[in-house]
Amino acid sequence: MANIKIHVFHCGKVCVAPDIPFGGEKTNIIKASGLLTPKDKRLWLPVSAYLIEYENYKILVDTGWSREISPQGVYDKKAQIKHMSRILYKINQAIIPKGQTIDEQLKNIGIQSQDIDYVLLTHLDCDHVSGIKTLKNAKHILVSKDEVKCAQKNRLRYTKTMWEGINLEQFNFKDTNDGPFHKSYDLLGDGVIKLINIPGHSDGLFAVKITYNNKYVLLFSDGGYASKSWKEMILPGISMDKEKQYKSLQWIRDMSLNENCIESLANHDSDIKPHIITF
Repeated sequence: MANIKIHVFHCGKVCVAPDIPFGGEKTNIIKASGLLTPKDKRLWLPVSAYLIEYENYKILVDTGWSREISPQGVYDKKAQIKHMSRILYKINQAIIPKGQTIDEQLKNIGIQSQDIDYVLLTHLDCDHVSGIKTLKNAKHILVSKDEVKCAQKNRLRYTKTMWEGINLEQFNFKDTNDGPFHKSYDLLGDGVIKLINIPGHSDGLFAVKITYNNKYVLLFSDGGYASKSWKEMILPGISMDKEKQYKSLQWIRDMSLNENCIESLANHDSDIKPHIITF
């Protein structure tokens, strides 16, 4: 019998300029914003969320898009602008077909929001936090204190209304031997689920490492946008700190190549399909 089960969900899609996922070190904010990118050159990428089942715990990582951006399950410009702002709409358009919001998919496997022990928000970008209000009854909703500070300093990038009224529990990374900057947070205190700081894309960004019997799965969020990111060392275009971002991606590469790594998953990798990992 498996001790860990990880559900990989796709909760809609996001449409961005190619420089956001694969801009590399030399891109700039204009290219990454997509303001000058023709529609036919943009990329549609999946937006993922993950459910970890371990012992009696149910732990959700990120939320994907809310139904608010796509009320009828089709592309809706007005709804998107209302939900995330006109500026963010120009940078990343969205769609979420019916049945694909995280609450809809959890309901299909018999799970309600109050059954969730932890919601882990790897960072506060709109496509990772948009659906949080449907999970407000979860027992704990966690985000790093560094990420909240980052959001407060960068109001154009983040949409605070998405988490207004939600009890976000802020945690501090601790000094450990984990990660590129030796900062992490042991969620349950048993070493199985660690939130590992991988700054660069945002200050408080973390990867989730799930370890059992020395084998592990790494969910590295937006530390890179696909496996080719770490294979070819291609930095994402949106960055708070390029040097930290590169060091974080190097760590992701090392962890992904380790023989004990079962799977290493980026949130927006088009090559990753919804599936279940057990070990």
